[in-house]
Amino acid sequence: MRRLLPLAALAASVTLSACASSPLGRSQLTLYSDQELEKMGEASFSKYQQELPVVEGRQDAYVSCVADAVTAKVPASYGISGWQVKVFEDESANAFALPGGYIGVNTGLLEVAENQDQLATVIGHEIAHVLARHANERVSTQSLTSAGLSLTQALAGLEGTGGDQLMGLLGMGAEYGVLKPFSRSHESEADLLGLDLMAEAGFDPRASIKLWANMNAAGGAQPPVWMSTHPSDEQRMAALNERLETALPTYQQARAAGEKPNCDRLR
Repeated sequence: MRRLLPLAALAASVTLSACASSPLGRSQLTLYSDQELEKMGEASFSKYQQELPVVEGRQDAYVSCVADAVTAKVPASYGISGWQVKVFEDESANAFALPGGYIGVNTGLLEVAENQDQLATVIGHEIAHVLARHANERVSTQSLTSAGLSLTQALAGLEGTGGDQLMGLLGMGAEYGVLKPFSRSHESEADLLGLDLMAEAGFDPRASIKLWANMNAAGGAQPPVWMSTHPSDEQRMAALNERLETALPTYQQARAAGEKPNCDRLR
């Protein structure tokens, strides 16, 4: 029993020492360093490029134009010096952003996002996941759950692997993958943060309402996997409309200050 006490102490200390807050003030559990998450993001982005054809030319220029305008508004305090943007040949209406500054957009999304403002809605949303450290939070929660199971097994009298699993949890993140769907609370948070970000870049935040309606219509009865944990239509529209009260003035101020992206010319 003596060897089990350090395991319990470790679980408690990890929980207490890894608390953080999201940009909207929600409490978070983040067990991993930014550097560890950046390595996971880099590996996932590299793997994605190996599995799907990368599209260049006009579509790439269009997506990069929108993404560059949005990422230019990411505060330097986040420590992301540059963002890599790729367009992938895939009919699913999907996009992602990964820790370390990686953005991927599938060609299928360009059929659903009707203009630069709608595309900026999705890109801003995905970037918001990175800025809010949602991947870190999700992987950390899964890791802590695994730790709890291992600790339970150890307390039940299982020797050997339980302790090894608990001590090795921080090296298991790559198994989960950074591209899995986020939780509903993460999606709601990314909606609001992404709306602010696109507005600061000079994209019309009112386009978000039509974009999410388009996404639902494209998904039909079975929405895309990445949307399966998103808020309900009613919740999303209510939250977005409320946020527009501050995002719209931000957009108008940005336009007055000269933030007038003209990416639609590249479509």
